Amino acid sequence: MGRTVLIVGLLIAAAGLLMMLGVPFGRLPGDVVIRRGNATFYFPLGTSILVSVLLTVLFAILRR
Repeated sequence: MGRTVLIVGLLIAAAGLLMMLGVPFGRLPGDVVIRRGNATFYFPLGTSILVSVLLTVLFAILRR
């Protein structure tokens, strides 16, 4: 369990570092943004799919 928490923490730290360097997380192709007047609707579909694939691969590797 400790190993899993450590790996997840390192992945979160790496994602934070990439965001600080300007990698456009949340603005990937497939993300839906609708702006009308003062309201904004944002649905990160492309980002959700990417995170899902990465987590699936990570858990498949950890399961072995």
